[in-house]
Amino acid sequence: MSRQAERTARPPAPPPPPRPAAPRRARTPWRARTAAWRDQHFYGFFSSLGRLAARPWATALTVFVLGFALALPLLFFLAFDNARSLSAGLREAREVTVFLQPAQDVRAAAALADELRARADVLAVQLRTPEQGLAEFRQLSGFGDALDALDGNPLPSVLVITPRIEADADQPALLAALQADARIDLVQYDAAWRRKLSGILGFGERVVVVFAALLALATLLVIGNTVRMDIQGRREEIAVMQLIGASNGFVRRPFLYAGIWYGLLGSTLALLIVALAELALAGPIERLQASYGARFALHGLDPWAALAVAGGAALLGWLGAYAVTTRHLAAGRPRA
Repeated sequence: MSRQAERTARPPAPPPPPRPAAPRRARTPWRARTAAWRDQHFYGFFSSLGRLAARPWATALTVFVLGFALALPLLFFLAFDNARSLSAGLREAREVTVFLQPAQDVRAAAALADELRARADVLAVQLRTPEQGLAEFRQLSGFGDALDALDGNPLPSVLVITPRIEADADQPALLAALQADARIDLVQYDAAWRRKLSGILGFGERVVVVFAALLALATLLVIGNTVRMDIQGRREEIAVMQLIGASNGFVRRPFLYAGIWYGLLGSTLALLIVALAELALAGPIERLQASYGARFALHGLDPWAALAVAGGAALLGWLGAYAVTTRHLAAGRPRA
């Protein structure tokens, strides 16, 4: 029999048996995944707090450094904000103060005031007689006995003019006419002081922002370095956790909570320092403003600003810890 016939007579080979299907992974119910996520966060939350409490001196030293670093820009901000509130009236003033010649009596001053009120660019004119000026000076200066020794009243008549100009105008057109009038001795325009004060406050605001940014960076570096030292001390423990299958998130989470704790504790100490500084300065400032007859109240941080400070410090702590742990985990997992 030929080979072709043998091949034809042979029965066909049976088909290979089907491969067993891979078992499907059982899907974790939503509630179980949520419970596992919650338990992991609780573990990171309480374990980080327990490690901070286990080394109180090192934790206290770090918190004190963070507290003073955060308190300095807060104190600068409060000083700037109180100065801005104190100068708000001067910056909004638009009056032109006109001092008449000593030879101009009250009748001539009243005639000049009526003449100025008739102008279209004048909103209001207030006349202050020499007697009114002397009485006001006597009340504010406290030199009543010395003023009684004067033979006469050396003060001239004064006109306080409110020009009709826009709030952002440089100077009114009325100013040149007043300076050219022979009956007027001196013209004082508050806008010059307002521009100078606005420039000083703008510079102070920029200084506060730069100073706060530098100290915020210092806070981030301090927390990052502290967490890095903690990672170095737990290197073997982290390696064992990675060998038994711990994820990067599980390893990173306690350190992130530690950074948040450092930020919260440091901001709390900073707010306490600011409150103590405000309490220490409140009495001298009240006596100072009482001596000048001023009505100004020193104000501190409102509750929303305090919460913003605490939240910002916690965020800085989280960022510092995240950067350090990510760098450590990027080095790779240990091999069994």
